[in-house]
Amino acid sequence: MESGKRVSETHIMVLPFHAQGHINPMLQFSKRLASKGIKVTLVIAATSNSQSMHAQTSSINIEIISEELDRRQQEESIEDYLERFRILASQGLTALLEKHNRSNHPAKILIYDSVLPWAQDLAEHLGLDGVPFFTQSCAVSAIYYHFYQGVFNTPLEESTVSMPSMPLLRVDDLPSFINVKSPVDSALLNLVLSQFSNFKKGKWILCNTFDKLEDQVMKWMASQRPLIKTIGPTVPSMYLDKRLEDDKDYGLSLFQQNVDTCITWLDTKGIGSVVYVSFGSLASLGEEQMEELAWGLKRSNSHFMWVVRELEKKKLPDNFIEETSEKGLVVSWCCQLEVLAHKAVGCFMTHCGWNSTLEALSLGVPMIAMPRFSDQTTNAKFVEDVWQVGVRVKADEKGIVKREEIELCISEIMEGERGHEMKRNAARWKELAKEAVNEGGSSDKNLEEFVAELLCSSD
Repeated sequence: MESGKRVSETHIMVLPFHAQGHINPMLQFSKRLASKGIKVTLVIAATSNSQSMHAQTSSINIEIISEELDRRQQEESIEDYLERFRILASQGLTALLEKHNRSNHPAKILIYDSVLPWAQDLAEHLGLDGVPFFTQSCAVSAIYYHFYQGVFNTPLEESTVSMPSMPLLRVDDLPSFINVKSPVDSALLNLVLSQFSNFKKGKWILCNTFDKLEDQVMKWMASQRPLIKTIGPTVPSMYLDKRLEDDKDYGLSLFQQNVDTCITWLDTKGIGSVVYVSFGSLASLGEEQMEELAWGLKRSNSHFMWVVRELEKKKLPDNFIEETSEKGLVVSWCCQLEVLAHKAVGCFMTHCGWNSTLEALSLGVPMIAMPRFSDQTTNAKFVEDVWQVGVRVKADEKGIVKREEIELCISEIMEGERGHEMKRNAARWKELAKEAVNEGGSSDKNLEEFVAELLCSSD
């Protein structure tokens, strides 16, 4: 009885960076915490989707702070935006914490996005424990950590770079912020490296992955910080252990979803016969690449569903949608989880952002990796060579992936012998992902231990 009371009185604030790929995993983790009886408040720096989030995530509280941060102002540099974010988010979070301190449930812990290291100092100033949450893979985090420590520099002196617990990496396997001679934007490089400015300061570190997926990297990171805990994959419970009631989606979507249209169309297709193509909410392909992709899909022997945002549709070849209507479906947005989970989907063509990669692994779907930015290049390396659940496209000297290459990659997964092996591997990772979050699994035990340690520290 006393233990249950202590759990219900424990209040945790969760602060993600304002981007869907950061909010969604921290939102899902918040739901997991709430399922243990913890009071959780997710703090969002102004989003136009806040109303829908309130409606769909009843197990946690959501607070909106700093309305001025909804988007970068015109002509504002990334450095200036990030500094404005820091100032206004700090002010909003401080006011929110003071409000809760006057209530019966003062916050005891601040779990913050690892790219917001200033939140650790703010937490300590306000008398809270700070806990960083790494939303990307441990492999990517380890690469940034080694770069931060000066283990290697770019441009690389050799054709590959060797790091503890990692496969040999070529320059184009490294995250995009450090795989070019002059980073596209030093502010973004500084942002990802700042995660390690207080790496050894807090008591715990949380990682959005699971032990068996990144076994060697996790063991090495644990040798640096023993209280590192894997808590992923942060995919809604319905697609994994089914232990959280009504946890069917993230509760956040940037676009109107065409769910009924997508599922109705998929229901008419054979098992594993459809290539699902989506590059997320931010990526924008050039006109030449859109055309090559369009003709690659048309030339393939497979049905396809392609998510093309409304603003991007003008880049499609003339009459493409009409000419391929019997073979493919082009939609402006959809519920990715429902589509990936559908029996008709046999392959996922993706940029390999970490959330999408975890979703595909958790649902047992092989991937065609078409990386462009940030951590996607490293994720693609692991998809093809380490987890062996997909192929990575080869671009030409101009960086364009030609239609012949797209057709070849689709054929390899959907028809070839290697594709059968990828599907078997994907099915195995699906079971291991479920095992991790199910009762007694590695991520579930880590969450239980984290909650127990919170209770001990709050006594």
